[in-house]
Amino acid sequence: MLGWALTFLIVALVAAALGFTGIAGTASSIAQILFVIFLVLFVVAMIARAVRGQPPV
Repeated sequence: MLGWALTFLIVALVAAALGFTGIAGTASSIAQILFVIFLVLFVVAMIARAVRGQPPV
């Protein structure tokens, strides 16, 4: 999922450089949403690992 967020970030940067503001805004929004989802899932996974008694890596 982090790969998708980075992909949409790159698409947004390229579209912004070329002047496609609508596409850049949409791709940027998608990248931000995917990045937040990735962070939430990462935190949940770390909490689940800690609850099971395994130390964080």
